[in-house]
Amino acid sequence: MRNYFSLQIKQLLRSPTWGQTLWMRILVGFFVVYFVAVFLLLGIGLFFIIEELELGDPLDVVHGYMLFYVLGDLVFRYLMQKMPVADIKQYLYLPIKKGKIVRLNLLKSLFSFFNVSHLFFIIPFGIILIVEGYPVAETCVWMASIYIALLANHFLNMLVNNSKVVFAVMLSLLLSLLSLQFYFGVDITPYSFEIFAPFSSLNLLVIGALILWVVLLYTLVFYQYRSQMYLDAGLLDKKTKFRENDYTFLERFGPLAPFLKMDLALITRNKRSKSAVIAGFIFVFYGLLFFTGAVESYESPAWQFFAGIFVTGGFMFSFGQYVPSWDSAYYPLLMSQNIRYIDYLNSKWYLVQIATIISTILATFYLYLGWDAYRYVLLGMIYNLGINSYMVLWGGAFVKTKIDLGSNKKAFGDKSAFNYKTMLLILPKLALPLLIYGLSAYYFSHELASIAIIAVSILGFTLKKPVFRQIEKVYKKEKYTTLKAYKS
Repeated sequence: MRNYFSLQIKQLLRSPTWGQTLWMRILVGFFVVYFVAVFLLLGIGLFFIIEELELGDPLDVVHGYMLFYVLGDLVFRYLMQKMPVADIKQYLYLPIKKGKIVRLNLLKSLFSFFNVSHLFFIIPFGIILIVEGYPVAETCVWMASIYIALLANHFLNMLVNNSKVVFAVMLSLLLSLLSLQFYFGVDITPYSFEIFAPFSSLNLLVIGALILWVVLLYTLVFYQYRSQMYLDAGLLDKKTKFRENDYTFLERFGPLAPFLKMDLALITRNKRSKSAVIAGFIFVFYGLLFFTGAVESYESPAWQFFAGIFVTGGFMFSFGQYVPSWDSAYYPLLMSQNIRYIDYLNSKWYLVQIATIISTILATFYLYLGWDAYRYVLLGMIYNLGINSYMVLWGGAFVKTKIDLGSNKKAFGDKSAFNYKTMLLILPKLALPLLIYGLSAYYFSHELASIAIIAVSILGFTLKKPVFRQIEKVYKKEKYTTLKAYKS
């Protein structure tokens, strides 16, 4: 175990991301502190918020909504959490038993942010319950039981992480329950209460069942990963049949055609890139939370404009922000060719522009909810085309994450290239338009705020050439560190 953790520390220190700039480390620190503070404040304040709103007994109310919390956690883990054994191949050449490697990786995975973050909510809330007179023993059992249930989510996610069918079922179940609760007026909270209320009792049967559930999931995960720890089995890249398509209709784009053909081939032939397209399609329905009145706090025009950015920019955020990481497998070859960087960037820009327009067309069903809803969709499209299309290309220069295009095909693959850098770099793309719209609406009116967004977007179109020159300079400056990162 000592040797294993020594290797893990060396891997961290030698990683290309370790040499990141000071400002990025500071931003990462703020990012972590922010989420810790959110969970901490929720844990401390939730009891008093429920009492202030006179919703009933705070613990009973929490039990009523805990089903949404647990299902949401499971879906979020599936989308965001990396599998803990993405670098497993390098240990197969060392004199370490395969079972020990799996156990050590499973142990390491317990300390991920997705597990630790819940403690900042559960423990403070439990302490508040004790201070407010709830029985100490029952409260401690409740805290342990809830955390064990969330740990079960951790192992369940590892077990089904490669199954899109299971994910579709989980997501459909969560969305269905949310729709019934907030849109169709069917109260789900009594059923959730019946499930989680026993967690606060001293019933040994409930505690034992939870522990057995976690042990069972751990055992299944252990044997699943243990059985795939062979270079000719679980770690083998599957071969797919090649289908030729010359995409001759793209020839009209001139010098950009080769890059556009390459991108279309990448999207149509790899599961990883197809997942980005599917994510972009799912984002089209994100506006239902805002435009249907399902969440009262989202009914303001600023939030509906925010929804319009996501509805039309789903593909832009899921695919565009990983430029040039999608080409990481052959990026060194590209850089050795006689190509212009400006053509490479232009092709990516056209790709996200076309995808944004397609998303806007797909979102025409929002007209059923009224012109006001679709107006914000169009406003989001205009801003994405005029400003965010540049922002994603600029941000991509700093996301030096090598993407394994076949990683969705195996349990040991790095399923998500999502990391703190992508999260930090996406913030300006969302905060800046909200700032422009919010300030304009606050000092003038929502109509003038819409005009301000359109004016800024038109300015972005007119300044395309100078903006692209600056983006090109950034890519050239980061070129060699990017190549180094992709080789690691």
